[in-house]
Amino acid sequence: MLGERRAAILRLIIEYYIKTGEPIGSKTLCNLLPYAVSSATIRNEMAHLSNLGYLEQRHTSGGRVPGKNAYRFYVDHLMEPKALSPYETAKIDERLSVNAGDAQRLLADAADLLADATHCAAFSCALADAGDVIQGVQLIPAGGGRAMLVMLTAGGRIKSSICRLSCPADDGFMAAFYDVMHSTFIGTRLSDVSIATVQSTAVTLGSRIFDMLPVLSSLCALCAETRQDSLLFAGETNLLSHEELGNEVYKLLTFLTNRPRFLTLAKQFADAPARSALFIGEENPYFELKNTATMLCSLHYNSQQRAVLGVIGSTRMDYATIVPRAQYIMNKTTDLLAEGGITNG
Repeated sequence: MLGERRAAILRLIIEYYIKTGEPIGSKTLCNLLPYAVSSATIRNEMAHLSNLGYLEQRHTSGGRVPGKNAYRFYVDHLMEPKALSPYETAKIDERLSVNAGDAQRLLADAADLLADATHCAAFSCALADAGDVIQGVQLIPAGGGRAMLVMLTAGGRIKSSICRLSCPADDGFMAAFYDVMHSTFIGTRLSDVSIATVQSTAVTLGSRIFDMLPVLSSLCALCAETRQDSLLFAGETNLLSHEELGNEVYKLLTFLTNRPRFLTLAKQFADAPARSALFIGEENPYFELKNTATMLCSLHYNSQQRAVLGVIGSTRMDYATIVPRAQYIMNKTTDLLAEGGITNG
């Protein structure tokens, strides 16, 4: 650990740089410290901090900026998190409660909130569960020969689509539809619903075969869609205002569009023992993220469901403001998912 004075100097340098993006010299530090210290003493302390890898001097005659080890030490030992106001927590709770009963929409709302609250890029990733099953199906006539098909899975996923009907949605048709759902599809794993399943079911329907095929085909498509991992980004353009990223921002934005690699990152973290983590600079697992600070949170809900929320910004982000706000949003989302959308807030 650093001594009290050395730690105070390091904290001031980091927070000054986060705020201004400018190097700081010993004379400026003299004015910022709450007690009297000579410039020579401060220069000696800065030299020691540089030897430890906490400070860098980019130009011989210039001041110091945080080094590669500085931000980690700051977050772990020096940072004083800025608490959320009651107004902030109320607004977050209100926005997250809108879709609290729909896991995927809740995760999408959380990503939007993270981007807004942190001014960074954010993402939500809902990972598919191979064992998820159909819990309920509803067909809602919409007029004009159309109907909305809504499917709910045991894992809390809700999917819907508009399908065209080849016959009127009268009582006889609706009764036949729900008979088929309960006899064949309710309780069936998503991975077991295929074109072959639809075809084998259709041949048992007799005169209803052509009436039911469009709806069964739509159900098959919904199951296929639900079996896919869901990855949503929010606030990517926020990264353009992170001056510290420089030209690297374009490589970073390109990486965010690489869906397979990003899904691999999400899956690896979802399987890791840590529930949440902050990776700073070279701690990040991918080269494209080496100039960023990445905050991740894994969420496990409804027994086998897994999701990941994340925030990505430059290493010069305002950790004291961003970390507690991101953590609150992530924790609140975790609680809502665990409660199945029932909140005591």
